[in-house]
Amino acid sequence: MSGHSHAKTVMATKMANDAKKGKVYSKYGRLITIAAKSGGDPEKNSKLKAVIDQAKNMNMPKDNIERAIKKGTGELAGESLEEVSYEGFGPAGIALVITGITDNTNRTLGEIRSILNQNGGKMAGEGAVRWMFENKGVINVSPDEKISKEELELLVIEMGADDISPYEDTLDIFTKPEDLEIVKKALEDKQIKINSSSIDFIAKEEVTLTEREKEQAQRLFDALDENEAVNNVYSNMKE
Repeated sequence: MSGHSHAKTVMATKMANDAKKGKVYSKYGRLITIAAKSGGDPEKNSKLKAVIDQAKNMNMPKDNIERAIKKGTGELAGESLEEVSYEGFGPAGIALVITGITDNTNRTLGEIRSILNQNGGKMAGEGAVRWMFENKGVINVSPDEKISKEELELLVIEMGADDISPYEDTLDIFTKPEDLEIVKKALEDKQIKINSSSIDFIAKEEVTLTEREKEQAQRLFDALDENEAVNNVYSNMKE
């Protein structure tokens, strides 16, 4: 089970120059603005707190974060934003859930359809794909000299996590969406380094692709990530 959307992985590796940083900050700014519509205090708005934590991990400047919050609460004027979600299929028939934020739903729908068509994919009807995924809280942590990976695995199960999975040299911890902040706080209290936390679409079953098919899929993921409106691309491709 992988808790990382392909877009998030791409974002994390695209921080090498100012142009890429600006694009990533713009995407996180929109996420913060949308989350802040339910309240601008991150201590009372867990969704906002999670997005701010992600933005800080990407070194997003404090002023940018505060400005995005004020746009969400109405203290500053901002564009009219709407959350969008699309379902589709990619190369080798992999299932896709694409989420984002846009100020023009018709334009974004057309752009996503075009990107899929040009990269071996196609749009799917509502509900055609989403049943293959479930919502999970995902916390990515790094073991260190104070706690081994095995000790950390036992600890998070005791804390109420549903599942754990190695991800490179880190661990993904999966929780029920409503338990995300509880488990996260318990980890913080133990002074365990948290790299990211979010609520994601996790594939119930993953499919194995050939190396050539994986390359085709990666080109599609990259093309989708280049679209300003797209925040996350989830698939059932086994990494």
